[in-house]
Amino acid sequence: MRVAIVHYWLVGMRGGEKVLEEMCRLYPDADIFTHVHDPAKTSALINSHRIQTTFIARLPFARKLYQKYLPLMPAALEELDLSGYDLILSSESGPAKGVITHPNAVHVCYCHSPMRYLWDQYHVYRGNTSWFTRLFMSVMMPPLRLWDVASAARVDHFIANSSFIARRIAKAYRREAEVVFPPVSLDAFEIAAEPTRDFYFYIGQLVPYKRVDLAVAACTKLGRKLVVVGAGSEDARLKAMAGPTIEFRGWASHEELAGYYKNCRALLFPGEEDFGIVPLEAMASGRPVIAFGSGGALDTVVEGVTGTFFRRQSEDALVAAIERFESIEGNFEPQEIRRHARGFGRDVFRRRLKAAIDGAVERALRRRPAPAPFVEAAE
Repeated sequence: MRVAIVHYWLVGMRGGEKVLEEMCRLYPDADIFTHVHDPAKTSALINSHRIQTTFIARLPFARKLYQKYLPLMPAALEELDLSGYDLILSSESGPAKGVITHPNAVHVCYCHSPMRYLWDQYHVYRGNTSWFTRLFMSVMMPPLRLWDVASAARVDHFIANSSFIARRIAKAYRREAEVVFPPVSLDAFEIAAEPTRDFYFYIGQLVPYKRVDLAVAACTKLGRKLVVVGAGSEDARLKAMAGPTIEFRGWASHEELAGYYKNCRALLFPGEEDFGIVPLEAMASGRPVIAFGSGGALDTVVEGVTGTFFRRQSEDALVAAIERFESIEGNFEPQEIRRHARGFGRDVFRRRLKAAIDGAVERALRRRPAPAPFVEAAE
């Protein structure tokens, strides 16, 4: 069986590329198709495969400005000749699923999210741009949405990375999706033998939708120590509103990050994420999570076992959640928290993804009409 993997772009190693690596392990002979590929920024495992780019890669400054060429990506995908492949796996966050396949091929899409700038976060993206870009988006996004919906009809089976994304797929495309949580590398994290546990912890980009302001405001109000690791557009604003118990550390090395995880009282996770690998890294370190009760956190955090939720994205709600956590802090068992996290490991992901793909192929084969019996023509 010849396998093609279509990934939106290869310019770094983030969550989508970690999923791609596991696909490469499942199908070591698969060919990869993508819009742009920067070998210096992708792993040796991915680079070991035959990689073919679309014409987007030949446009000026494509490795840096690839997102500017979004309106051309539908045509670029449809120009790819995948007629020689039996199984097509598309990995979509940017445009990938819109390829044209052979009628007998099976197309399975692992969807990290329907394209946010086309759908539920369109107004967020549009609101943070110049008047010219807003005008451009108003003209270009409606036809791109039509193409996005049409291309969803070409997919035989959708796999979502969380229940939250499965609901987004249903909303945008009117399609059901099987949920297979993305892989989390947990081996680098451990439970501390003698933890300090004198601070709360936040790790991630300092951008508006992450709602780091809630963590800073709540810990300032309560006088609790908060260590913030990360950087972004909100850096100056957050530092201006922070009290003396808030420490900003910038980005940290992997070793430093593991130390923060295993020594914190709890991880604060105030944003709404599609899935969220950070809570699982904290849990792999045996530490509970205080999370906003929406999005992917609902798939990973177990109330009273691995953490607790707050239901409104407000300072007062997070303050109440921290106080509630502190009243039951002794009930959280680090070993039990870590056992829960191991259910999201890479080996579990590969097993579940393979089962989902095999099921899709089997169903597609059953739907094919049986060949007509051969009847020899009379002379």
